[in-house]
Amino acid sequence: MQTEKRGAAGIAVARAVPSHPACRRRQRRRPPVLAGLLLTAFAVFFVLPVGWLLLATTKTDEQLLNGNPLSFGSFKQLEENFTALMSFQDAQLWTWLGNSVFYSFAALVITLAVSIPAGYVLGLVDFRFRKPLLVTTLVVMLMPATTLVIPLFLETNALGLAGTAWSVILPFSFYPFGVYLTYIYFSTAVPAALLSAARIDGCTEWQVFTRIAVPLAKPIVALVGFFGFVANWTNFFLPYVMLPGSDQYPAQVGLAQLLTSVPSFNPVVGAGFEVTRPELALAAVLTVAPVLFVFVFAQRTLVSGMLAGATKE
Repeated sequence: MQTEKRGAAGIAVARAVPSHPACRRRQRRRPPVLAGLLLTAFAVFFVLPVGWLLLATTKTDEQLLNGNPLSFGSFKQLEENFTALMSFQDAQLWTWLGNSVFYSFAALVITLAVSIPAGYVLGLVDFRFRKPLLVTTLVVMLMPATTLVIPLFLETNALGLAGTAWSVILPFSFYPFGVYLTYIYFSTAVPAALLSAARIDGCTEWQVFTRIAVPLAKPIVALVGFFGFVANWTNFFLPYVMLPGSDQYPAQVGLAQLLTSVPSFNPVVGAGFEVTRPELALAAVLTVAPVLFVFVFAQRTLVSGMLAGATKE
């Protein structure tokens, strides 16, 4: 008993005696300094180019080449760059952005209609060939998208869809990564006992899916929707191969056409069709803006979707 009391008293004294101030300063300062250095490095590597791109839209071509790269031009010059950009092929940029919106959201509707039920079945339903189908999904998910462009072109051409909007929308809708995300969520985060109780209460399999599983899976549905939208919006090679005319191009392919109209990159561009580098930077900002807009307003849902499926020990 006395030994235990002495031990407890020693621990109490050790806790009561403050540590040396220099030790406390080292303990408090080292992690923040290291974290600050890492954050600074990431900011320089990622944020600086974005800042340069935004500032480039406010300058003339001469200021962009010879001036301070991080200096601000003027709002008047920004307005002039916007006016000049809109005069390119009679505001063709708006047509490209409209095409991107149509292709991305039309494909997204099909993606969600297919990926969520497929992930539910793979995660919670035991059926024949379930594992081979899951392995196939993983293999296709790991394949680079460019490897499938030529087979997809041959397939759509055989069906008579090449050169139409469906030649872009249908391949966009094929999103195995979304199937895998929903499979992970349903197999780890949704209790099977809850679904079994609903079946015992008389719910059909469709009612279990629509009334219980889907409402519980709202965060992962939002996550799949965001990733699918970004993948569709930023896809370049597939629309470039599938679509023959400029009026059908999405914004990513349209940016490539704008790039060929910059004299610095294409010296043989005809007079009256030139695009300056600040105008090209402005077009890039307008093209990226919808993705940033969606991300900002869906940020909270995306975070909850990324944490969905995490389990506590």
